[in-house]
Amino acid sequence: MNKKSRNTSRKIRHERLRKTLYGTAEKPRFSVFRSLKNLYVQIIDDEKGVTLASVSTVEKSLKDTFTGASNSNMKAAEIIGKLAAQRAKSKGITSVVFDRGGHAYHGKVKAIADAARSEGLVF
Repeated sequence: MNKKSRNTSRKIRHERLRKTLYGTAEKPRFSVFRSLKNLYVQIIDDEKGVTLASVSTVEKSLKDTFTGASNSNMKAAEIIGKLAAQRAKSKGITSVVFDRGGHAYHGKVKAIADAARSEGLVF
């Protein structure tokens, strides 16, 4: 019996979510991706197929903030969420559609969402 990997199952859940989630220019998609070592957030206009803003723990400007294995912990998730909201607001984006990327709305994904909400982003 072949068992599906966790990432394959996540991709299937993400495809299911993406059937209904769609980002527009007025309300772009706030997409969260978690790898084993890093966190990534993109704000995407699906109509044009462009990324309007992005933040990740691998950015050179944030490298000094994180040390060692702390690139993907809860503190990093809060920093990434706040920075993503600030960059979105600087581009004139106040409302977004949240795309959790097939991950459970729990832990780091929830921390990113809560931090973005605390900065005034509506979703």
